[in-house]
Amino acid sequence: MSDKKSATIAVRTGITTDSQHNAVVPPIYLSTNYEFPEFGTVPTYDYARGGNPTRNLLETALAELENGAGAVVTNCGMSAINLLLSLLGPDDLIVAPHDCYGGTYRLFDSRAKKGAFKIEFVDQSNVEALEAALAKQPKLVWIETPSNPLLRVVDIADISQKAHAVGAWVGVDNTFLSPVLQQPLNLGADFVVHSTTKFINGHSDTVGGVVVAKESALADELKWWGNCIGATGNAFDSYMTLRGLRTLSARMRQHEENSAAVLAFLLQESLVDVIYHPSLPDHPGHEIAKKQQKGFGGMLSFELKGGESELKLFLGSLKLFSLAESLGGVESLVTHPGSMTHRAMSDEAQAEAGIAATLLRLSIGLEDHTDLVADLKQAFNKVRESQ
Repeated sequence: MSDKKSATIAVRTGITTDSQHNAVVPPIYLSTNYEFPEFGTVPTYDYARGGNPTRNLLETALAELENGAGAVVTNCGMSAINLLLSLLGPDDLIVAPHDCYGGTYRLFDSRAKKGAFKIEFVDQSNVEALEAALAKQPKLVWIETPSNPLLRVVDIADISQKAHAVGAWVGVDNTFLSPVLQQPLNLGADFVVHSTTKFINGHSDTVGGVVVAKESALADELKWWGNCIGATGNAFDSYMTLRGLRTLSARMRQHEENSAAVLAFLLQESLVDVIYHPSLPDHPGHEIAKKQQKGFGGMLSFELKGGESELKLFLGSLKLFSLAESLGGVESLVTHPGSMTHRAMSDEAQAEAGIAATLLRLSIGLEDHTDLVADLKQAFNKVRESQ
């Protein structure tokens, strides 16, 4: 376990390691191939798919931030999840949350239908349902906490203990909080996955992912599969992501401060029906979140009172919240999960997961929070005036 703090790890990884020109910031290595020193001697790097110095720096930083034994940086977040699935076989069972990200749901469901493994979606906050699924001795228990988009929270330590008792691995999607605010491996998980596109990069200009393993043997196996199936990320995206990572701790503090201001406003807005945020005392996972999280991050969701016409007017009136998918960037975004991030799920699956037709997800950026609140206020007023 590193004795350095997260901010120090993120900032200092790779700094002043250039031995050729003594550059403070490590250079980017764009070469696709590397010279063998002599016949019969395999170098550390031979072909960029299998290894790249720039990507390796990012992997080192992310593994250390999550207190893992090793990491594989991939070309997107879904590729990181798919890479982890390479460790499973047709007879293996995955137990996944019924309210997970729509792309994850689609991947698990589609690959299971092709016979790659078996899948069971359950409400992991339901103790009886989870224990019934664990009794089937799964190979992997997949956790997403806080969940996307309802920010449901489950107990990583408790589920990990129960999963290990039946011989299962535990993988956690930690995208919403980043390693600054939550470290699942320290809570008992075996794997952590991020879409580095989101908070880790933080600028909405590169797509990437990472899977971090707690044990060296599993990290090596993932690295082998990453090269085998071509899932690894490229040098330029790795360089840009490492550049974004260096400000992660500072950005997360501002995301949280802005989110708290927006949340306070939404709590007194009459056109807001239900708010989903783990910091609220009446949130079902509030106590668990306080135990396993170091903060509440920059995401929140709420249901707008009204119907489709009110929804369209509200979204069309926003000026500082861009209607777009993704999250975790410096800019604020608003997403309608039902028609955007979770449209791959059937209406029945969305209803079972609790995704209402008027549910909106906010990714709170780094603008001045007074401007963000003012923008939301004027959009709500437009809806009010139309009624």
